[in-house]
Amino acid sequence: MGKAVAYFYGRLFAENPHLRSMFPPAMDLQRDRLFGALTRIVWSLDSPEGLGSYLAQLGRDHRKYGVVPEHYTAIGTALLATIRRFCGDSWSAEVEAAWVAAYTAAATIMIEAAEADAGTSPAWWLAEVVDHERRTPDIAVITLRPGVPMPFVPGQYVSVQTARWPRVWRTYSIANAPRPDNTLRLHVRAVGGGWVSGTLVTHTRVGDTVLVGPPIGTLAPPEGDSPRDILCVAGGTGLAPLKAVVEHVIASGRRPNIHLLVGARTAAELYDLPDLIAMEARYPWLRVVPVVSDEPSYDGMRGPLPDVVQRFHSWADHEVYVCGPPAMVGETVRRLQEDGVPLSRIHRDTVRGEP
Repeated sequence: MGKAVAYFYGRLFAENPHLRSMFPPAMDLQRDRLFGALTRIVWSLDSPEGLGSYLAQLGRDHRKYGVVPEHYTAIGTALLATIRRFCGDSWSAEVEAAWVAAYTAAATIMIEAAEADAGTSPAWWLAEVVDHERRTPDIAVITLRPGVPMPFVPGQYVSVQTARWPRVWRTYSIANAPRPDNTLRLHVRAVGGGWVSGTLVTHTRVGDTVLVGPPIGTLAPPEGDSPRDILCVAGGTGLAPLKAVVEHVIASGRRPNIHLLVGARTAAELYDLPDLIAMEARYPWLRVVPVVSDEPSYDGMRGPLPDVVQRFHSWADHEVYVCGPPAMVGETVRRLQEDGVPLSRIHRDTVRGEP
């Protein structure tokens, strides 16, 4: 994968040197995400369920980079050259025609979505930091107020750019359902070498401004009057989108039983527990279960989240939401399927803003 990514960008910038200025100086994470999105798009075109919505969201989101239709042609040419180089003997005229058709179809959806969005929404929102709570040495809960209301669906995430690092965007899940005051709350963990996360946690103050890209993502709450109870499994700052989903269900007036399992390595890292306990006190059909994995003296539920999930009764009749580190998400989903939960009722995402 690394050689393919390097070849792709080498080819792209050699043939289109003006595009290099669209990428930040340290672009490893951004380039891997773009290449990953491109390959996901092409490989998924034979399974189009939900892909149209994903592509439309990407097209709208890429407006913040200044992407125009001509850029899709340049990227497609470099992608095709990369696939041809690394495909080996399996490459043929028929395979090339299929790839061209797949990429063209995907690019068309993205371009049309971006053009439609340009008439109704900005490419990005300027947002003021109206609250900044340092919950742990490396985690902050930050509240933003965009200058213009930004519609979003609970469970979605946004990309953020700070004045300190122009052209460097990082994604963070929105930790609240839509509010009358149009504010967004983000749970940000500063990671080693994290330009944006470190700035947001350590150097950002109330009154500062950031740029926020369009909301994206499909970790949406249940629609209508679903009769099912809900299980939410949150690892670390993966709590953010699940808290938004829970807030949405509460605001909807429904009263399903909700189990919210919140995991961290130590009790000190349960950074949002006071807020969750207060929410639990207001809504008796919500049960918050703190889980600590690496602190033997913790007086509460202990162990890895996938193990803890299996200690309860069967979740087979529940709607399930899982978010956290990729390994935790994957193992939790596997255990839930073993327990009889259909994959169609397991909604998952990995934690945003972290490697």
